[in-house]
Amino acid sequence: MSDNMTLGESGALDAIYKVPVEISVVLGKSHLRVNQLLKLGRGAVVELDQKTNQPVEIYANDILVARGEVVITEGDRIGVTLTELVKSIYSGTLDHR
Repeated sequence: MSDNMTLGESGALDAIYKVPVEISVVLGKSHLRVNQLLKLGRGAVVELDQKTNQPVEIYANDILVARGEVVITEGDRIGVTLTELVKSIYSGTLDHR
């Protein structure tokens, strides 16, 4: 604890660090009309606006915070390697989805 931080401030900071944050990764987006949506069935492919080599967007509580590349992790799980932090989160402006 720093000399300038009181015990109460330290406890508040600890509480903030424990706040849950939902992380979402967006592979791409697509726009469909309702009639197209209703025709979708098993095996249907919805084409997204992203190319396979483009970075995916990473959101924290619906706020764009980074971009990255999709990777396969141990145990055949999907993960994301962060390649870019979005500067707007540090400048005070937030990019919402």
